[in-house]
Amino acid sequence: MSLKVSNLSMKFKDEFHLNDVSFEMFKGKIYTIIGRTLSGKTTLLKTIAGLTNPDSGEMSLDGVDFGAVPVWKRQVAMVYQQFINYPHLSVFENVAFPLKQRKMPRPEIDTRVRQALEQVGLQGFETRKIQALSGGQQQRVALARSLVKEANILLLDEPLVNLDYKLREQLREEFKNIFSAKASENAILIYSTTDPVEAMQLGGEIIVMDEGRILQQASAQEIYENPKTTKVAQITNDPAMNLFEGEVVDSTLVLTSSIHLDLPSHLAALPRGKYTFGIRASGITLDSAGFEFQIELAEISGSETFLHLQHAQMHVVGLLDSVQNFDIGQTVTAGLDSKSLYAFDKSENLVASPYGGTK
Repeated sequence: MSLKVSNLSMKFKDEFHLNDVSFEMFKGKIYTIIGRTLSGKTTLLKTIAGLTNPDSGEMSLDGVDFGAVPVWKRQVAMVYQQFINYPHLSVFENVAFPLKQRKMPRPEIDTRVRQALEQVGLQGFETRKIQALSGGQQQRVALARSLVKEANILLLDEPLVNLDYKLREQLREEFKNIFSAKASENAILIYSTTDPVEAMQLGGEIIVMDEGRILQQASAQEIYENPKTTKVAQITNDPAMNLFEGEVVDSTLVLTSSIHLDLPSHLAALPRGKYTFGIRASGITLDSAGFEFQIELAEISGSETFLHLQHAQMHVVGLLDSVQNFDIGQTVTAGLDSKSLYAFDKSENLVASPYGGTK
């Protein structure tokens, strides 16, 4: 089974929500759409579900015009950002609801509901009311109700966005296990998120969107190692990849008047001239042999510390693998790992990567 989307476009008040979107997806695979807010992710999912109509373009499922199929006849299930359940019904009744609508025999309903609840880790919760569940449990009920339908296409629109950080981490791993198991082997699974960590952990294929356009579609590994443009590099990293101007002069990389680095081997083939260079926060750490920076902000996140640093006109974020306290304005010495640098041309396209990728 394959879903083919060709040249989908949709405008609202002169702004593109979808702009010439094309791709093909296959059953048994996970596709993660990542993009900032208003990038077109939700619009795309709603278009696939039939909840909104594009201005132009086509969709086909196994060669059949999918856009012409009425909403109620599409074999599509969707999990939303909000915990959409029926508060007056029990967990079992919530999950069973779409099967009862189909007038399915009671024994088959019982079997499928209990299987779905087991898949999402809610066995034993059948008689509980929705109000008695935590936010994470409520979202798992919504997921079970989607799984029990055994739809051809399963859409998940930022399903963890309204949960706290700790619960998101827990469910992220649980969802990955659910999607990797039998639950998704006969369906096309499309998951949208703004969170780069979520996208990378789910694996599968990633589609990067911005302003209604697809910027890059590739495996999670390929996008991590070789982001096609500066925008892809920022969207798919948290914190966003550090970007700064620099110049290749002979065998030296000049970033500021006082920050000069030996040109690493993966950049040696670059023609001399100016580029935009990128490096992840993990490539900038405190180093007594480094360069002087002033601390603009120190953020503690779990067991890590993110340092917002400034040197002349250069602003970067570095990462420490421990919790440390700093004063704003404090001077520290930090090093940049030149072997971790990316290079982008004037058009912001990738020309050199630590992993060997070029445009």
